[in-house]
Amino acid sequence: MNAVQEHPLHLDPKARKDARNRLLSAKGHLEGILKMLEGEPYCVDVLKQISAVQGALDKVGQIVLKSHLEHHVASAAQRGDTARMVDELMEVLKYR
Repeated sequence: MNAVQEHPLHLDPKARKDARNRLLSAKGHLEGILKMLEGEPYCVDVLKQISAVQGALDKVGQIVLKSHLEHHVASAAQRGDTARMVDELMEVLKYR
């Protein structure tokens, strides 16, 4: 059996592109923080950059969640997997 679970539902291409772009931006911020830490940065400057990364990650989460709700949860009853969709969301949302 594959370690990666096969799933017929996939992330919407537009959401995937938006999420990827935001993650690349967050990656740039993280690289900036690492570079700052090589020197003697002011603590508040580091905290501001960390907040920017957290904001970018939160936005990616919103993009993916919205896409999931629109494309998968909204049609769960038609597919007959409402309970599974609810269980998946409850599992994910406990970490937010």
